[in-house]
Amino acid sequence: MLCKKRKNHLLVKQSNCFFKRFFSRVFTSFVWIGLGGACGAMARVALMRVLPPFFLNIPLKILLVNVLGCFLIGVLTESMAQYGNLSVSFRHFLVQGFLGGFTTFSAFALEFGLLYEKGFVASSIIYALLSVCLGLVFFFLGFKLIKAFV
Repeated sequence: MLCKKRKNHLLVKQSNCFFKRFFSRVFTSFVWIGLGGACGAMARVALMRVLPPFFLNIPLKILLVNVLGCFLIGVLTESMAQYGNLSVSFRHFLVQGFLGGFTTFSAFALEFGLLYEKGFVASSIIYALLSVCLGLVFFFLGFKLIKAFV
């Protein structure tokens, strides 16, 4: 047992108990996410080494990794919704960790899909347009900022 209750220090011990349990859970989830992220990043690098780099001037490696990541997050999300038998730690490892390390594009697709599935069609479209357009605008802003100072 992580926390002991004593009559004379009950309030202090209960608050310490809460923090021990809270930080224990948070730390455990961070460990699983970190391990999954490392595995996902290594899987991405390994896959990108065997894929052809470009096809018709399209960066095929990145495209295929993003598409595969989106497919995998769709499979995992629906599997968890239908069967729900994965532990919280394993979900952290797979979804936030592995797929987060494999591609962040899968997180974008998940958020879009969840909004759409909940019936927020207009919000999902606005989210997608803002994500892509603002992402590109800020990429070029950062690019130009560095180029201006170098």
